[in-house]
Amino acid sequence: MEQENKQIITSYKRAIYSGTFDPITNGHMDIIKRASKIFDEVIIAVAQSEKKSPMFSHEKRVEFVKVATRGIKGVSVVGFDTLLVDLATNLAVSTIIRGLRAVSDFEYELQMGYANSSINKNIETLYLMPTLENAFVSSTIVREIIHFNGRFEHLVPQEVVACMS
Repeated sequence: MEQENKQIITSYKRAIYSGTFDPITNGHMDIIKRASKIFDEVIIAVAQSEKKSPMFSHEKRVEFVKVATRGIKGVSVVGFDTLLVDLATNLAVSTIIRGLRAVSDFEYELQMGYANSSINKNIETLYLMPTLENAFVSSTIVREIIHFNGRFEHLVPQEVVACMS
């Protein structure tokens, strides 16, 4: 049987994964690690989001994400305070990654995906689900546990736990 010579076409693909990351959790890390296997570059965009009254400052949240993702090839971190679509356009990125933990996330994320697409038709949204082990983990849950001095260390990257001390 004759082997066909197949030409391998490669292209450089970039994506943005945004959030407030207040703080970054193992669920976020799950999505970041999996996205880094799909894309050549994943830009983690940490939203300032003062409207949400974050527990940690924007600078601290950017630091947490940088520390947590330091060893993941192709991942970079930026802080931002604009529309995500504008950031993506400025960085020449056409794919936004969003995490879906439960059906309750889907409706909101679908609306955001449509809104982003209405602003820039070239933007695609890719939804990734975390592993079952991380499906319940959210920053909201972690903040609540921290607020009541509970044990949260198993829900966030160890590098971040060290930064919080």
